[in-house]
Amino acid sequence: MDLKLELITVPVSDVDAAKAFYVDKVGFVADHDHRVNESLRFVQLTPPGSGCSIAIGEGLTSMTPGSVEGLQLVVDDAEAARTDFASRGLETEPVDDLPWGRFVYFKDPDGNSWNVQQIVRN
Repeated sequence: MDLKLELITVPVSDVDAAKAFYVDKVGFVADHDHRVNESLRFVQLTPPGSGCSIAIGEGLTSMTPGSVEGLQLVVDDAEAARTDFASRGLETEPVDDLPWGRFVYFKDPDGNSWNVQQIVRN
């Protein structure tokens, strides 16, 4: 039996600002944006090449906006990812070289934190 993780909810305070951030600055693809009813809006965004998406919106979660830490994207080249992010206006930390990978870190407008890892093979 396969168990595929395909959607993670990320709590945000301003759906439109978060959607613009993830699409324009990080480069995610906007898959869906549906207002189901007055209290429920579902926005699904997918990192290019990923089998897992994030959901932001209204009425999706009771988590506090900005409370998610350690979401991780994996790339072939951390420096190239950082350069791409910078060209989109995304501020990141410098590349952090660790024994288990090279990392770039950023936060969304609410403070949800992301790690971007280049896996280092020994």
